[in-house]
Amino acid sequence: MQNIPDILCYLNGDYTSLSQAKVSVLDRGFIFGDGVYEVVPVYGRKLFRFDEHMARLTRSLGKVRIGNPHDRAEWLDRCRRLIAAQSVDDQLIYLQVTRGVAWRDHVMPADIEPTVFMMATPMKPPPAEQRHHGVACVTARDFRWERADIKSISLLGNVMARQMSADRGAAETILVRDGFLTEASASNVWVVHEGAVLGPPKSEHVLEGIRYELIRELCEEEGIAYNLRPIAEAEVLAADELLLSSATKEVLAVTTLDGEPVGHGALRGKPGPVYARLHEAYQRAKAIQSI
Repeated sequence: MQNIPDILCYLNGDYTSLSQAKVSVLDRGFIFGDGVYEVVPVYGRKLFRFDEHMARLTRSLGKVRIGNPHDRAEWLDRCRRLIAAQSVDDQLIYLQVTRGVAWRDHVMPADIEPTVFMMATPMKPPPAEQRHHGVACVTARDFRWERADIKSISLLGNVMARQMSADRGAAETILVRDGFLTEASASNVWVVHEGAVLGPPKSEHVLEGIRYELIRELCEEEGIAYNLRPIAEAEVLAADELLLSSATKEVLAVTTLDGEPVGHGALRGKPGPVYARLHEAYQRAKAIQSI
């Protein structure tokens, strides 16, 4: 593998180098994309909102009828061992659970062992320039499958959506289904209108990002109104501010959408005050919500 560091990883009970880790070609993750994943941020070698990530992993596993192969203590121990093997303090833990190895058949086989893979990689946060100036995004029809609420490893639709923005030199593709905002290819999306933070309601079309609850908490802390409701595409285009949230982006301002500046008046095309307050609140949360 070119340009990929040979880091320690975990695979099915063993810790090994990434170059030596191997799975069967009959693994259902390889054949069908039959599995789920999580990405847990690590700040100062501490896991951020670990229990919330484990709860979402459990929800995703339950929705696809895969048993959780580890309890909380076991997941935590494996995460901490991988964190300790890295030379940097800020990291991302990637963990993936597939249904396991079986002869190719669409029917879910019973009584096979799930495949568990984990690795820790250095965190690559948005550069300071993006924090200062914001990022450009494009919009597209949400053409993905109907179960975006499952954090599935079957990400071809998201990959295709993200490539649409990459081809145009943009940071993200914001998706619209039947005239209403869902999410971006790898982020949740927030609209700021008259000082309030608005997000799409939780549904099968939206992955419940860990930052959904976190943004609510930060808004409450900052005295910012917060509401989840259907958001029409026209409201996205007319937003006072537009924000992205994800494990790697944290909170990030969108300042250009489809080539047009976001916002109004003197702040048109610039990160706004709600973004600034949420970004600062997020930094404070990182210090007190990690284990």
